[in-house]
Amino acid sequence: MQLPTREIMYKALCSRDSQFDGIFFAAIRTTGIFCRPTCHAKKPKPENIEYYATIQEALQNGYRPCKFCQPQLPQESIPEWIKTLLIEISQNPHLRLKDYDLRQRGIEPATLRRWFLKKHGITFHAYQRLLRINQAFKNIKHGGKVSDHAFDTGYQSLSGFTDAFKKTTGISPNQAKDQELVIVTRISTPLGPMLAGANQDGLCLLEFTDRRMLETQIKRLTKLLKTKLIPGEHPLFASLSEQINQYFLGKRKKFEIPLVLPGSDFQKQVWQVLQEIPYGKTRSYQQQAIAIGNPQAVRAIARANGENRIAIIIPCHRVIGANGEMVGYGGGIWRKKYLLDLENKYNY
Repeated sequence: MQLPTREIMYKALCSRDSQFDGIFFAAIRTTGIFCRPTCHAKKPKPENIEYYATIQEALQNGYRPCKFCQPQLPQESIPEWIKTLLIEISQNPHLRLKDYDLRQRGIEPATLRRWFLKKHGITFHAYQRLLRINQAFKNIKHGGKVSDHAFDTGYQSLSGFTDAFKKTTGISPNQAKDQELVIVTRISTPLGPMLAGANQDGLCLLEFTDRRMLETQIKRLTKLLKTKLIPGEHPLFASLSEQINQYFLGKRKKFEIPLVLPGSDFQKQVWQVLQEIPYGKTRSYQQQAIAIGNPQAVRAIARANGENRIAIIIPCHRVIGANGEMVGYGGGIWRKKYLLDLENKYNY
C-alpha cells in the first residue's frame, strides 16, 4: 500500500493524529526506535525519520519498538471516527457516502481510503457497495423479495442490482436462498494483518494476508463449502479480534471460537490433535503421527498441517522438527519463532 507523503505523515506525527494510527509507523534514525503516529515522545527533525507501512518492515530494518506507545502490541480498538462511520452505514444500507459527504463529517477521504485498504484490502466506496450486496443477500435468503431489496439498497433498477449481485456473489439474486456466503475481514496483529472468514456456523479462515499459499487456500475453501468470499461484517469478528488481542498480550491461552473445518477425515484428525498441544509446548511431526496412532504418517502429517486454514487458533506453529528446528510454517519461520517465544514468556 502506498504511504501518504512525508509532509502529511510528519504533520500527523507532530499532531498525534489518531486517524493515521495503523496507516504508518515512524522510525527514528537517531534513537533506533519506531513509534505509532500517536506517540507522545518528543518529535525528531523530519530528516531523521523513516516511514514504514508495517511493523515487520521496521523490525527488518533494525528498529526496535518504542517503550511508550508500544507499536508491537495490537491496537485496542477501531478508532472512534471509524466506529461512528461503520455504525452509520450499517444502520443505513441504502446510504452512499461520497467524498463531499465524508468531508462534511470531518473525515479526509484519502485517509479513510488508506485505512480501508490496509484493514479490508479495498477502498471505502467498494466496501459500501459490498456491504449493500451482503445485506441484500441476507434479506433475500430469509424470504425477502429481490425487487424490494434492489431498491432498498439504493439501486435505481432491478437489472443494475442483478448485475452487481452476480458480479459480487457469482450467483443470481434468486439463487441466494440456497447459498451461504463466507464474510471476510482483516484482523490487525503485531505480526501483520490476518484475513478472517466466517459463515453462519463459525470461523473457517484465519491466515496472514501475505502467506504464499493464501490464494490456494481460499480456492480450496470456496470449493469445499461451495461458497464465495465477500468483505463485510460478521457477529463473530468482534469476539475474534478481542481474543486475538488477548492472546498477543499474554492474557489468553485457549480460544472460544466456533470453527468450521471442511476437509478429509485424516485432515480433521490431524487438526484435532493439533488443538490438543498445550500452550507453550511443542511437538515433533513424529510425535504428532504417534498421537493419531499412525507413526508412519510423518509426511502426511506435515501436509495436513500445511492445509490448516485457521492459524494460531489451530496451533500448527507448535509443531517443530525432530531436532528442534523451526521448520514448516506457512506464515513464515520468523512468525513461528515469535509465537513460540510469546507463549514461552507467558506460560506460567
